[in-house]
Amino acid sequence: MLSTARIAAGLLLGASTLAFIGCGGGGGYGGGPTSTQPTPPADPTWTTGVFSPSANFAAYCATPRTGSDPSTGVAYPDRLGSTDWENNWIRAWTHQYYLWTTEVTDVDPAGHATAAYFALMKTMAKTASGADEDRFHFTYTTPAWEQLSQSNASIGYGVTWALVATTPPRELLVAYSDAGTAAATANLGRGASVLKIDGVDLVNDNTAAGINTLNAGLYPAAAGESHTFVVEDTPGGAQRSITLVAANITEDPVPHTATLATGSGNVGYIEFNAHVATSEKELVAAFTQFAATPVTDLVLDIRYNGGGFLDIASEVAYMVAGPAPTTGATFEKETFNDPSATVNPVTGQPLTPTPFWSVTQGFSTTSGQALPHLDLPRVFVLTTANTCSASEAIINGLRGVNVQVIEIGSTTCGKPYGFYPQDNCGTTYFSIEFKGENNVAFGDYPDGFTPLNTVAIQGVKIEGCSVADDYTHQLGDPAEGLLAAALAYRVSGAAGCPVASGFAAPGLVAHISRPNALMNRIMLRH
Repeated sequence: MLSTARIAAGLLLGASTLAFIGCGGGGGYGGGPTSTQPTPPADPTWTTGVFSPSANFAAYCATPRTGSDPSTGVAYPDRLGSTDWENNWIRAWTHQYYLWTTEVTDVDPAGHATAAYFALMKTMAKTASGADEDRFHFTYTTPAWEQLSQSNASIGYGVTWALVATTPPRELLVAYSDAGTAAATANLGRGASVLKIDGVDLVNDNTAAGINTLNAGLYPAAAGESHTFVVEDTPGGAQRSITLVAANITEDPVPHTATLATGSGNVGYIEFNAHVATSEKELVAAFTQFAATPVTDLVLDIRYNGGGFLDIASEVAYMVAGPAPTTGATFEKETFNDPSATVNPVTGQPLTPTPFWSVTQGFSTTSGQALPHLDLPRVFVLTTANTCSASEAIINGLRGVNVQVIEIGSTTCGKPYGFYPQDNCGTTYFSIEFKGENNVAFGDYPDGFTPLNTVAIQGVKIEGCSVADDYTHQLGDPAEGLLAAALAYRVSGAAGCPVASGFAAPGLVAHISRPNALMNRIMLRH
């Protein structure tokens, strides 16, 4: 979370994240006794450099849950503990499983709130560009994580915001709206600019009270909340006032697919926004249609896709490339804090790479069904700084089997790392456990993938065009900047690239406000 001081300084916060981050809690579903104790046991004793297994501290909670987990029907294992017990679990889990465990300072767990202590249990190292090596350390309440990961549901209006400028004069645009939601009903379309919320000037107000009002309106905490927005649908156009009522929104992770007829063959287009469970069914349907058409090229629009389940990324890569280059190949090999490990330290199973899955994994389809495939030697990916984790794994995985990946857009977020989400006392912790490497053992892109003609110096440069996100056209419109550049590249190669713009000037790469859990590689324990 950002501090109050930073709020007062004028940063708009991605409170879709804030609404779910747990401020306390810990404890997992395994380890330790299960009987409820009337009084908490004495707090554990800390000795620097001496560690016990995390199971010794699991499920001793300052506020134990009662009853059963509604998603599984299994009784919660929580018993009365304390914040110190929860912090000792965080410390022990970090020592056992965190990727950079040797870079973590051993801090006394006593006297810290769990959220504050968890923030200390990470590396403070920097990448070559000066960014934090671990920029991805966070928590969710367990119910919110379960709801989001399975159904992509959260409280909102059905709009995804693009924070172009976060300090005055601010600029907040609509990246896209979902059909059938409050935003769509209000005709709040891509590129619309927000000027005021509940009477507060979004562009210029820099007071703490004003920032709080703006955040409350942008990221409602509960269904039924009503907030008033003054918006401008086109730059310099007429202003209008709309009222949006928050609801429990299930975002469509694959809202648009199309077959574009060109003079050099049909081109498939997929807008793919999240590797959540519900995306599997829609992706299979899209690739089935493209295989039947057939298409000669594919544009995979992952500019706002921060990641999710790695198995779904593997399915997508297989459906692009087909069996010829992928059979027997590794999509991603996970490496942990012990480079010589032969057993996955989290699951206890033999350490085996994630293959290119050729059958459905059963997220939202029947498990074990043969996947359609296009057998393409190349794929165009549309990217921004919001393209992260599992989405980057698609890029890296395909490059590892010599499928040509042409990147159109701007530098990706740089996250070759992943998590096994771990619940403890109602909080699910995301502490990086592994790094992903492709079939040729490459996984060093902590500053992202960058189109070859970019003016940026960071990132692994790959073939493609640097192009700024274009909010003046709808996603999937052949005239939209990134898609237009991809179509031009098909005909003219690099000569078809426009003048580099994707990372050329401040404000051209907006921060897309999405929940943290959708900006990851999420591994299942199979």
